Amino acid sequence: MPTRTSGAGRRAAVLGSPIAHSLSPVLHRAAYAELGLDDWSYERFEVDEAALPGFVAEMDDAWAGLSLTMPLKRAIIPLLDEISGTAAAVEAVNTVVFREDGRRVGDNTDIPGMIAALRERGVEKVESAAILGAGATASSALAALSRVCAGPVTAYVRSEARAEEMLGWGDRLGVDVRTAAWDDAADAFAAPLVIATTPAGTTDPLAAAVPDHPGTLFDVLYDPWPTRLAAAWSARAGKIVGGLDLLVHQAVLQVEQMTGVPKAPLAAMRAAGEAALAAR
Repeated sequence: MPTRTSGAGRRAAVLGSPIAHSLSPVLHRAAYAELGLDDWSYERFEVDEAALPGFVAEMDDAWAGLSLTMPLKRAIIPLLDEISGTAAAVEAVNTVVFREDGRRVGDNTDIPGMIAALRERGVEKVESAAILGAGATASSALAALSRVCAGPVTAYVRSEARAEEMLGWGDRLGVDVRTAAWDDAADAFAAPLVIATTPAGTTDPLAAAVPDHPGTLFDVLYDPWPTRLAAAWSARAGKIVGGLDLLVHQAVLQVEQMTGVPKAPLAAMRAAGEAALAAR
């Protein structure tokens, strides 16, 4: 991909609704500072699905890329010229790069970001896994597990409709998915890898059920942190991968795609994210 580091006033931003909580500006700006990209800016904009087409239509040649969060990861797809196979696999785009030829190309860096975050903690392969929840993040988790998990993945869900969705994603992604009722979610903790994809507070009641010597917990939340589940897991010497790990690793890939630099500054971005969370 041709580099986008030349030229004045390059712009990027994160879009979503709500968006005020997003750490993406902190991470991307830290990268720009470390890379000496003084003429680059990264902002946040409150944009919902109805406003998205108009926002994209008004973007000019100064724009290099966008980060998308909920509820825009699927809504952006019809507005793009091309999406990667990774994004197509889960029908979700969290990254848009504006090519020099004017093409708008979508990708999903959440999936490789999850894999990178796990590898950073020494998790390369597991024989089985469990997912808590069945929302948009759960489908990305399944896609990541298609490359990490050699055996079955059990999804703990609240409804039959959610169970059917997860089974459908499993078929599409080539993952052996089984489903179980949310009431039995504590059974997930027998798996060597548990990925919690639910909103804040949802897994709090499960904290008391964490066994001695658990495996790895990947909790995708980063604020508040630690979650009650993560704290209980850590207290029992379990390995933890947190939401900030995911956020930083996927942002590293976004910076590389948007700017064309071969390697984004992971350490500087993580430090900036940790400092921002500590200040909240």
